[in-house]
Amino acid sequence: METTDRLAAMFPESSRNAALSWLLVGLLVLGAIGGGWLEAYASVLFALVAVAVATAPAIRFRDLTVMPPWYFVFLVALPVLWEAFGPQPLVTGIVPALALGTLGLLAVVELHRFTSLRLVPWFSVVLTVVVTLAMIGLLNIFRWTSDTLLGTTFLLDGRSQDAINAAVMIEFSYAVVAGLLAGFVVFVHFRLSDTETHPRVAGSSPPHHDGDDDRSVDAVVLSDRLGIPIARQRALTRAMQLVLVGIFVYGLFVRDLPVLTNAALAIAITFIPALLRRNYALPIEPGLALWVASAVFFHTLGTVALYDAIAPYDHLTHTLSASVVAAAGYAVLRAIHLHERSIHLPPWAMFTFLIAFILAIGVIWEILEFIVDQGALALGMEPVLAQHGIDDTIVDMIFNVVGALLVATWGTLYLVELSEALAALLEDRLGT
Repeated sequence: METTDRLAAMFPESSRNAALSWLLVGLLVLGAIGGGWLEAYASVLFALVAVAVATAPAIRFRDLTVMPPWYFVFLVALPVLWEAFGPQPLVTGIVPALALGTLGLLAVVELHRFTSLRLVPWFSVVLTVVVTLAMIGLLNIFRWTSDTLLGTTFLLDGRSQDAINAAVMIEFSYAVVAGLLAGFVVFVHFRLSDTETHPRVAGSSPPHHDGDDDRSVDAVVLSDRLGIPIARQRALTRAMQLVLVGIFVYGLFVRDLPVLTNAALAIAITFIPALLRRNYALPIEPGLALWVASAVFFHTLGTVALYDAIAPYDHLTHTLSASVVAAAGYAVLRAIHLHERSIHLPPWAMFTFLIAFILAIGVIWEILEFIVDQGALALGMEPVLAQHGIDDTIVDMIFNVVGALLVATWGTLYLVELSEALAALLEDRLGT
């Protein structure tokens, strides 16, 4: 297939390319050794993962000439090589973030070639951006966890919580820029590459899969599983909307901008399921609508008093909100899987990409929260969204992942009808 060949072109037939790629791999190994000598264990870990990803095609085909493009390996290796051999530290986080994104791209393309995962170039570009953001988020979760449990100083190095948080937000911002840049590089590569594909890669038979083996999944209606009459579910949603209106009025009365803004947004979000059902005939049954309403309802209650009064309350709302975002992400992802016959996402890929999607959304959300918080403080206003140091940021992201794991493990059956309706909508709108 054309799309398969274009992705296979990531492995060009060129002895010069293979030689340069192996040279860079050798330098990565030396960088890992140097990092171990200097006790820069994060660089050592990254270098070892980069070596594994870069050499996987050669190992898989038992052919030393089957290597990724040398310039992609160079982008991956650049921060490690600079840290090991550079005259001074890098002054920007864009280069390490771009290296993460390129490493994620190579891993995705190799999964496409060596497993039942099937992608097309445009979807690979999207995944490159998502994986870049997910990897930077996951990296900082690992750093914070190691510092908290093992006493390392990757993040918690003696600076104040707010100072560390600001530095991480800058790193997240670099990752956004690098992710978009990596996606653009991949797009240009697919558009302009005329390199002959390595015959071992182009001629290899990808693992067989039946195109319909996992496209038909038995649906489960959430409303039936809740054990609550449908009329009661609708009543609960309406009751939450009325309480939210009451909170909005309260915010007006006391002139509390955060309460007012959050209540207004929450009210609007509770009507989205009904609008999608009416305007696009999407099967969003009362149980799903109640799920969405519950997430914004409990968050808005928190802005009134509960966030300050009950410390773990924030964990509950982040988990619940992330589960709704993950549900929407899964529905769209499976709709693409059903609509685009050249894309095949086996269950393990759907699970992995869903977690990556939530991590990426979490990174974007934390940046937005930081901008709103700092902007409000600069203007002398009470922030609508607030951050409270690096511990608050990382714990929020951890509970975002918990919400995604709950959906990926137990919640996807309730989204089957919705994803199939979205796929039918794509069919009607795109005519393919």
